[in-house]
Amino acid sequence: MRYAKKIAAAIAAVITVPAIACAATIGGVYYAPQYDYTDFWAATDNKSFQVILEGNPFPNIPADEVAQRLLPTMQIAKPRPNLTFTYANPAEMPRPYYRLVLVFDYANDLGADSVCNGARRTGPGTPGVFKVFAVYCRNDMSMSQTTAWTPATGPDDPRIQQLFRELFMVVFSDSMSLRPQNGLERR
Repeated sequence: MRYAKKIAAAIAAVITVPAIACAATIGGVYYAPQYDYTDFWAATDNKSFQVILEGNPFPNIPADEVAQRLLPTMQIAKPRPNLTFTYANPAEMPRPYYRLVLVFDYANDLGADSVCNGARRTGPGTPGVFKVFAVYCRNDMSMSQTTAWTPATGPDDPRIQQLFRELFMVVFSDSMSLRPQNGLERR
């Protein structure tokens, strides 16, 4: 019996290691006190949702081509509202202006509010690593932010789709603990 448990543990470890090796790593996350998932839902359900890209995670491929190849990957991994990701600028500036800004190979001192205000500083890239700073903005204020990275060989690498799936669950969290509590503070 003791050997059976050891063998089962060894088999579980062998199966788990490849899954961990290809999983995305999500960094720390921050939500503004004003963050409300229902606002995100209302602003995006059955609508286009702008994504702004800065930097190029694959410098050996033209940035426009990377952007076009990433768009369907993001759409497949999209959050729950029936939204359509787009890079197009809105015809008329919406108020409030919601958008997702993705800064690839971001500078370590780049802050989320400065990203929402138009700052876009990138640092040196790491070959073979897809590294992104994701900021969900409302007007000039960040509603949520996080970082994520995974090994990747190109924009069509399946690990990027998995990264976006995990990233969107964090950036656009529908956790009950983040919902406004009728004027009461969150804990």
